[in-house]
Amino acid sequence: MKAGNKTLGPRLRVVLDTNVAIGPGQVDLLEAIVETGSISKAGRSMNMSYRRAWLLVQRMNAHFHSPLVETAKGGNSGGGARLTPLGQDIASCYRQMEARAAEVLEPEMEKLRGLLARNLDDGADGKADPTAS
Repeated sequence: MKAGNKTLGPRLRVVLDTNVAIGPGQVDLLEAIVETGSISKAGRSMNMSYRRAWLLVQRMNAHFHSPLVETAKGGNSGGGARLTPLGQDIASCYRQMEARAAEVLEPEMEKLRGLLARNLDDGADGKADPTAS
């Protein structure tokens, strides 16, 4: 579940090999490419520069046995990007893992939430700030 720009609940980062990991930002980018049909539009929708989005796509494509994202050059047809079947599988598998982790960790998440200060605008120690009015 999302709250503004922050995601509530566990954030899953899956380390597959040395220097190879997949996490929520990468999967969000893959899903945004599906929605927009474009790496640049997907990046913009995430407040990410085209260069950053393109570098993430290149890195993901290089880490797997075949590309996750295919691109078509612009011109009369307009170009664009789309997920390959492997890209769809990677995004789907990650979201399934994320959902399973959230389900398994729910009791501990509730325990931690119960320990939060009731008014998060209070001081860091959970006590009301006497100087605030």
